[in-house]
Amino acid sequence: MTTPQQQAIAQWLDGGPVQSLVGGALVEGRGADVVVDDPATGGVAHTYRDAGADVAAMALDAAEAGGHAWRRLSASARGEVLLRAATLIRARADDLARLEATTSGKPIRDARAEVGKVAEMFVYYAGFADKLTGDVVPVPTSHLNIVTREPLGTIVQMTPWNAPIFTAGWQLAPALAAGNAVVLKPSELTPVTSLALARLLGDAGVPPGAVNVVAGLGPTAGARLVSDDKVGKVVFIGSVATGRRVAALAAGAGRPSLLELGGKSANIVFADADLKRAAKAAQAAIFAAAGQSCTAGSRLLVERPVYERMIAWVAEGASRLRVGHPLDAVTEVGPIVNRAQYAHVGKLISAGCEEGARLVTGGGRPAIEQCRDGFADVTADMTIAREEIFGPVLCVTPFDDEREAIAMANGGAFDLAGAVWTRDVTRALRVARALRAGTVWVNAYRSLSVMSPFGGMRGSGFGRSSGIDVMREYTQPKSTWIETDDNAALPFGYGPDD
Repeated sequence: MTTPQQQAIAQWLDGGPVQSLVGGALVEGRGADVVVDDPATGGVAHTYRDAGADVAAMALDAAEAGGHAWRRLSASARGEVLLRAATLIRARADDLARLEATTSGKPIRDARAEVGKVAEMFVYYAGFADKLTGDVVPVPTSHLNIVTREPLGTIVQMTPWNAPIFTAGWQLAPALAAGNAVVLKPSELTPVTSLALARLLGDAGVPPGAVNVVAGLGPTAGARLVSDDKVGKVVFIGSVATGRRVAALAAGAGRPSLLELGGKSANIVFADADLKRAAKAAQAAIFAAAGQSCTAGSRLLVERPVYERMIAWVAEGASRLRVGHPLDAVTEVGPIVNRAQYAHVGKLISAGCEEGARLVTGGGRPAIEQCRDGFADVTADMTIAREEIFGPVLCVTPFDDEREAIAMANGGAFDLAGAVWTRDVTRALRVARALRAGTVWVNAYRSLSVMSPFGGMRGSGFGRSSGIDVMREYTQPKSTWIETDDNAALPFGYGPDD
């Protein structure tokens, strides 16, 4: 009997198992079997063969040819292709959302919203395709100095399992708009929606090989991709430890990298805030996507006079969240994606209890592998306060004044995002400026747009993956000097008449 995942995969991959997409064709892996869990049941969903180093090398070769074909199109023509891609994504939105929910465990209503965002990404960057203009620099000589921005060539992008189609679109759209070819390596646990998206891009007119998807493991396929000198840049989204290894391999090949790594975001609530709104936002900040988000508001810092009230409200709200099967329309919180991550979350919950944190709610195991846990009285030295849990576990800590709140927020190893809640506009601006984070929300949480730059600092990585900033990440300046004076003196050397 086929599983729901196998049935969903067959509709998009010509009836067969998961394979890599190389040069527009599906290619079977050459490595060991990859066993993928069904996040909703915990059983085996499907098995496929790791692409391995050989298929990864094939994808890089295909990207060189596909990239040349892509760049032969005018910038305006490339923009039109990306707009057609957005139209196709919208036309297949429900199919893509169901595929995402089935393979990643994301609630169907969230999957539908994210597929809609993917279409928006292609519309937005389609507009950039023919607007990457250059400069004329007024150099102090008789030269005309023209600076143009050119694509890097082949971009290797490695995306995570927590939001497969969203992160695929987030990376693919700007790289293509800038004129690059892409080799995408999604997580080996969730490659299917990335493959489906790539096939739609081909239908829209992206030449074969301009987008390739390698379905395989990091130590085999991934290592081969990021250490090749054919690559113009490596983009990685994932854990700090893996990101550092990826950056080291890329640097060894003399190639730059863009890293979006872990987060342990601080959500700061002052006593004068709209507490009911802040409590609802705190729930969304950590329980949306089952806490499997790099920007999850996993640390709730609350001013002491309202500390117990906030704990009670957030805990009460968490108890009413509807945990269920990803394809159930009323499900608000779905399962942890895989067994290993579920075990990791459970281990850190146990560590919190052992180190003296107060478990306010959760701690049990619902019918599916999911929890909605909340710890109070968490101190900065506890494991759950320092390590990224990447699950629906909230750590709440009191503070006495603004200076202490800022010190707590900036005291960890991650600097991806943060938030501040207060009715005092001056304090809001002051604290937002003081927070060391790539994204800061004021009286809000989880608002993101492809139009705004996104990325981290320090342990959370470097570079920006959206907005106009990412177009600089995916291009490089070329300076061209044109002499305009035939009688200008030439430096050094002698002419034939000398």
